[in-house]
Amino acid sequence: MSLNLHQDVSMAETDDGAVLLHQRTGRYWQLNPTGVFVLKTLLDGRTDEQAADQLAARHRLDTADARRDVSRLVSQLRAAHLLTEAR
Repeated sequence: MSLNLHQDVSMAETDDGAVLLHQRTGRYWQLNPTGVFVLKTLLDGRTDEQAADQLAARHRLDTADARRDVSRLVSQLRAAHLLTEAR
């Protein structure tokens, strides 16, 4: 499943990661550099599992831990209505 930012969400990269702003609600999320890496990987069309595998390789993490972290991030971003499934 491929993901996109919700049409009302914009992303601005910062020195410390990125900020996601939901323009309709005015709510925003801050992501650290690792979160930005995962989000960009997902927005490039990779699956959650592929993003987790790349995260684990990049940071020498246990794959199961990386998959759990990616799943948690995706769940939180979906719950905040920041991500939608690509069509």
